Amino acid sequence: MTRRAAALLTALVFLGVGDALGQSLPFTAYYQNVPLWSESTEISESALSDFNRFRIMTDPDFGDFNLEVAYEQLFTLRQRETVQGIFPGAVPGGGEWLPLQWTIEENTHVLWQHRFDRLSLGWSPSSTFDLGVGRQAISWATTLFLTPADPFSPFRPADPFREFRAGVDAVRAQVFPGPLSQLDFVVRATDFEATGTEVTAVARGLTTWKNWELSGWGGALYEEPAVAGGAAGSLGAAAIRGEAVVKRAEGETVFCGTIGVDRRFDVFKRDFYVVVEYQRDGFGAASPEEYADVFTSLAFQRGELQVLGRDEIASQAQYQLHPLWSLSFLWFLNLNDPSSLLSPSVVYSASDEAIVMGGVFVGVGDDELTPSGGLPSEYGLAATTVYFSVSVFF
Repeated sequence: MTRRAAALLTALVFLGVGDALGQSLPFTAYYQNVPLWSESTEISESALSDFNRFRIMTDPDFGDFNLEVAYEQLFTLRQRETVQGIFPGAVPGGGEWLPLQWTIEENTHVLWQHRFDRLSLGWSPSSTFDLGVGRQAISWATTLFLTPADPFSPFRPADPFREFRAGVDAVRAQVFPGPLSQLDFVVRATDFEATGTEVTAVARGLTTWKNWELSGWGGALYEEPAVAGGAAGSLGAAAIRGEAVVKRAEGETVFCGTIGVDRRFDVFKRDFYVVVEYQRDGFGAASPEEYADVFTSLAFQRGELQVLGRDEIASQAQYQLHPLWSLSFLWFLNLNDPSSLLSPSVVYSASDEAIVMGGVFVGVGDDELTPSGGLPSEYGLAATTVYFSVSVFF
């Protein structure tokens, strides 16, 4: 059986089993289509592409046990084999240990992949304990865009297309000593080309005090010591969020932290929401001359960096024009270049199950390659990219 036939058979089996078992094993599904165009830059030609994602999800219970499965097929038609743009790619990289992702077809104009984004077995013998084994979603983020203290495949902050957090291969035990507190223990194996197999073993505690949520974790992150803390609460009508991590990497002790504020306003009887975050990342580049070192660092190769700069600001403003229409403006600013990534967009809620979105990404900054061919700024060479996205849940 060919890889292509095997992938199609897997999807059909999922659908067929769901139909056969009816109420005992319900399925939900998700389809996304994203056509986009990127202009030419100093390092790439202009190109058209069309990305498609089809996802099937189920989480049946069997007494105290729960099975969570999410299977995805990802199909991209592209004008060129390498499309230089803001689009982050089909399958998120995280060095996952289990071989649950495959490429069916890859050539100049087609990239067809499939993967299990979730495949885990859970056991909950009581309301105060839960054990999960396998590929599962784990998030320890406190801030919204820039999340340096989240050690488990954080979202790319400029990715408007990813609806579901990528799963990681781990054993996770959660204990709930009270309604507003939680203890979390995670052991995760990763396998990166640069480092081979590494084990992360960390423990986290979370509780509330007055109107603040407080958390902290520590342990071995990629077999190096690390500690982190986070806090989220409110000051008046504004929400305050912050998180920080101190970790050991490549013989150095590095600090990474983010502080942010967000608030919702009433403007002409419509919601206007604003969020601003500042991040200081010891792994990031303090100047363009340091980008080469960043690209060869283990932190970058493991996918720990969400942005490249030492000091960055992420901000977003959203305004509800109508119950079905909203405008959004996303802005990333590298304070060390300086350079910016700007992204205005419009979102239309076509129904309870369908969302339509369109927008553009524009990079602003130095776009002249250095004499050695190095990156002159983080966002200056980002290709202007126009996209249209349709997401349907069923």
